[in-house]
Amino acid sequence: MAKPMTKTQLVAALAEEMGADKKTASAALDAVTSIITREVAAGGSVTLPGVGKIYCRERPERMVRNPATGEQFKKPSDKVVKMTIAKALKDSVNG
Repeated sequence: MAKPMTKTQLVAALAEEMGADKKTASAALDAVTSIITREVAAGGSVTLPGVGKIYCRERPERMVRNPATGEQFKKPSDKVVKMTIAKALKDSVNG
């Protein structure tokens, strides 16, 4: 498995793809990240064409077990961020 791309590498690749400098690419990446974070935190979802859909899902209250002690207790409901991968990306990886 390849190493994950770092933010610095992503900014450099984005700058090259855009034909812009790294400062502009970094600002664009930060703006997209901010928009996604704000929208998902508000309960909405964001679709990145060709990549997937990022959304927030609520998990109900449930019984969980402490692995160290074996004690069971009720965990309150919470929210979790999910991502559904686009079919185009799945096909490009598998095909």
